[in-house]
Amino acid sequence: MAMLLGDVGGTNARMAIARNGSIDAGTVTRFKGDDFASFDDVVRQFMAEQHQPNISSMCIAVAGPVSGGRARLTNRDWSFDEDNLARLTDADQVRLINDLSALGYSTPSLAGEQLGTLRAAPVTRARNGQALVVGLGTGFNVCAVRVLPGGAITVLEAEEGHTHLPANIMARLQDRVGTAAAAGFFSTEETFAGRGLSRLHAAMTGTAPMRSEDVARAAEAGDPAAVATYDLFAELVGLLCRELSLRFMPLEGLFLAGSVGRSIADRMALFEPAFLAESHMRHIPENTPVFLIRDDMAALHGCLAALS
Repeated sequence: MAMLLGDVGGTNARMAIARNGSIDAGTVTRFKGDDFASFDDVVRQFMAEQHQPNISSMCIAVAGPVSGGRARLTNRDWSFDEDNLARLTDADQVRLINDLSALGYSTPSLAGEQLGTLRAAPVTRARNGQALVVGLGTGFNVCAVRVLPGGAITVLEAEEGHTHLPANIMARLQDRVGTAAAAGFFSTEETFAGRGLSRLHAAMTGTAPMRSEDVARAAEAGDPAAVATYDLFAELVGLLCRELSLRFMPLEGLFLAGSVGRSIADRMALFEPAFLAESHMRHIPENTPVFLIRDDMAALHGCLAALS
């Protein structure tokens, strides 16, 4: 029997078949969202290309909110329904999960080239089975992970992106861009998602907002203003991750994910001092390793773990 797995974002949908507890690499297929009217059409084409395999179970990671067996993409007008997908594939079990939850499920098994170690922690530290995925990309959110005795994995849904900024981060913003400009950074997502980087650059330079990708390219080219923006942004991410490490105590690891997260990997010299800046309860961030998820297949591996 086969398991159908999917990782669906606003731009692409990656599909795969798993058999005997592992993903069949030869089945991994990427579909451009613009080429399909609905996700159901993606499933139909994939199933046809795979010669209509007998599907026993199915797990789809969706880049959007999931509730009551239904989901909708944040950045594309696609909807998902577990009952409908069960009818479409004849699967006995269908599960929809958020894409960050899928990354959470994948964390216990990530190793080697799938991960980059950005900050090591003492091997002799106390361990608690807890980890945290921090998604820094088009949006912002976190997923807390707990590995239970016996190996079962529990992930917790959150809406961390819609929380208010910690006072120390707001104070740092006010110091650098002024009180009026800092007021625009009213939530964690508006500060740390890609559009937050864009807004930060505009506030620091007094210019019109430019895409975060363009800020990154300008910084890589050595543009002083873009470098200054990224330096401050990396510091702010370090301060935020310090707060998250106390909130979730992820002694198994804090896992950065997403395009903005990848850009921070090159700025750990600015991230780490902020991460360890406070003496109060400093032993928690000191004992928290920081990783970067490099594997594009991580969400598919998480879907497989979610079905186990």
